[in-house]
Amino acid sequence: QVQLVESGGGLVQAGGSLRLSCAASGRTFSSFGMGWFRQAPGKEREFVAAISWGGAATNYEESVKGRFTISRDNTKNTVYLQMDSLKPEDTAVYYCAADYAAWGRRERSAYEYWGQGTQVTVSS
Repeated sequence: QVQLVESGGGLVQAGGSLRLSCAASGRTFSSFGMGWFRQAPGKEREFVAAISWGGAATNYEESVKGRFTISRDNTKNTVYLQMDSLKPEDTAVYYCAADYAAWGRRERSAYEYWGQGTQVTVSS
């Protein structure tokens, strides 16, 4: 079992920044590929970013490339999502998720463990 707890969400103006954190406990954190997803009202939960076990490799959904940065600190069992140049369309509940079998997968079904989510609201 892995427990994931997100934090760092909030209300920010367009163009601003937020840093989300996801603290993990339970099984060995470095064994998991990690991902961030988001879900806006009335929409499907969608992939945002993913990072490999050691943090050397990442991938991003096209609309956040160059604005968002995923990173991890395995000594702190934490994965981060730095979000810059935020836009109103980034408004959503953001979830972190853990993938035991691989990393970088974009399908929700690939991730075994999920956090409870943190709300990000970007005002125009």
